Amino acid sequence: MRKAGKSGKKLRYIWASGALALTAVLSACGGGGSASSDGSVTLNFLHWRGEDVKALEPIIDKFEQANPKIKVEMQTLPSDQYQSTAQAKLSDGSVGDVFASFPGAQFDALAKAGVFTDLTGATWLKSFNADLIAAGQQEGKQLAVPYQLVYNDPIYNVKLFEKYGLTPPKDWEGFLALCQKLKDNGIIPIAFAGADIGPGQFMNTMVMNNEPSEDIFEKVEAGEAKLTDDWWIKTLTQIKELNDKGYFQPDALGTKDAAAGALFIQEKAGMLASGSYQLAQNAAQNPDLQQALLAPITVSASEAKYEGVHTSTFMLAVNSKSKHPEEAKKFLEYLSQPDVAGEYANATGQNVTVDGVSYTSPELKVAQDWTSKKTLFQPRFTIKNGDNQKAVTNSIQAVLGGASPEEAAQEAQAVIDQHLSK
Repeated sequence: MRKAGKSGKKLRYIWASGALALTAVLSACGGGGSASSDGSVTLNFLHWRGEDVKALEPIIDKFEQANPKIKVEMQTLPSDQYQSTAQAKLSDGSVGDVFASFPGAQFDALAKAGVFTDLTGATWLKSFNADLIAAGQQEGKQLAVPYQLVYNDPIYNVKLFEKYGLTPPKDWEGFLALCQKLKDNGIIPIAFAGADIGPGQFMNTMVMNNEPSEDIFEKVEAGEAKLTDDWWIKTLTQIKELNDKGYFQPDALGTKDAAAGALFIQEKAGMLASGSYQLAQNAAQNPDLQQALLAPITVSASEAKYEGVHTSTFMLAVNSKSKHPEEAKKFLEYLSQPDVAGEYANATGQNVTVDGVSYTSPELKVAQDWTSKKTLFQPRFTIKNGDNQKAVTNSIQAVLGGASPEEAAQEAQAVIDQHLSK
């Protein structure tokens, strides 16, 4: 535990690395959602973005000054722990009066568990781009409000591209030629975190023009389509082709996010298979780095339906078990103000779904340029079952490990079939 804030007198932020640490922290600090004898309320804000804490602290200070009877303490978990444990922690309302959810499988599971408070009709929802917060809706109800706008497209080094006369390609043959040109000049074409985030990020742009419909993964989970169909076999085949031709760094399957990022930041790789969320982090570590986004086009130029992939994520919500729902809603209303959202965006390097925000950093402007492009909501997050989602990304890791696309797809489909038979 550490204390923060200008005065240093109040609890602002808790970080817990596991269940035992969390229990100890809550025992010592009394948990979240508490009320005191003077009528003041302490809200617990549970999320996974520990890197945003310094940006959120001054925002929370201002909220508390405007609402002296409401205090907000933050509590974060690493993103992998958050995805696996958040539901259990939120279920009794002792933490997470306000909390964040990933779209897709986690959002669906939390909705089924009744953890969300219905926010439909709140006047402050008008501050958001209506299309971008649709991911937080279910059965006509606004259960959560996506706060961040991310483009899940690979990042490329602008100076390296200019040096070798390269431009973002319009088709698959052009993408392969681009990768070969980088390789021929001693540059790793694509830094790929195959051990953790890489498969889940890169699959989105690789499948966006191969899939026959936007709802194909929903059809797979309903038994109306299969991962052994041509569109997913083609996607795995193309990922395997990139690996077999040496367009990923050696041992891509064993490379974690930080190591892949370092290759790009050190300008040893021309592209990084991640997304716009990493632009600011890269710039902080190498201020001379010039970055932009591109998406592999896996078909011919005439067949391409989409230029890239977007996700509206970091979905903010009010816990249905919270003892202080009105105060929690008031905090979300404060975060929805354009000036507050702008402060958060420019401090964290994350684009937001709130309208009327002015972006000041080059990295945010790079992502903002993509608002006019034809992008698809992240396909991975249309997979509602967490086991199914993992099976899909595991099939990518399988081909990196030497399995044939057909074998990898069959193994993944077997997991889907198990859930369909239940």
